[in-house]
Amino acid sequence: MDIQSLVQHIVKIIPLDDPAVSDLAAKLALKKLRRRQYLLQEGDVCRHYNFVLSGCLRLYFVDEKGTEHALQFATENGWVADIGSLHSETPSRLSIDALEPTEILRIGKADLIDLYVKHPAFDRYFRVLTENAFIGMQQRVLQNISSTAEDRYLAFLEKYPHLVNRIPLVQIASFIGVTPEFVSKIRKNLSSK
Repeated sequence: MDIQSLVQHIVKIIPLDDPAVSDLAAKLALKKLRRRQYLLQEGDVCRHYNFVLSGCLRLYFVDEKGTEHALQFATENGWVADIGSLHSETPSRLSIDALEPTEILRIGKADLIDLYVKHPAFDRYFRVLTENAFIGMQQRVLQNISSTAEDRYLAFLEKYPHLVNRIPLVQIASFIGVTPEFVSKIRKNLSSK
């Protein structure tokens, strides 16, 4: 199993020595998902952090009306998990599925804690990831309560240019909180400007 892309991602944030890399490699499992295959279903307990080697995963919530709300997309070098379910070991209210064929490296909670204890660099790395994710979530909430749908769409294009032609329009609409028809209207308005 090749973990080089993960190691390269980590060392951009914190240096790792050879024993840390070896211990990490011993705790990772490779998993391949088909398009539309679930990695986590609502009601299941999330047991792993998942690092995307290739492909695209979607973390989402389904409301009582059956409407899907995309919370996160994870592509190459991205992490995804229902962190609340993982840490509390309670059933998830979220689901994760593959929008395209995807390969991930997984690490369980107990193995991750073991790495934190043996190699504090991992604790720091995941703390930085968590802080960055929290900052991103705050920005997204502020944007959702203070921006127009067009502004949210433009912000999506700016922040995720690699996803625009990669995921279906319905997923972009779900992420920014509008209907696919409204995104089409926004696109039409922008192209006529």
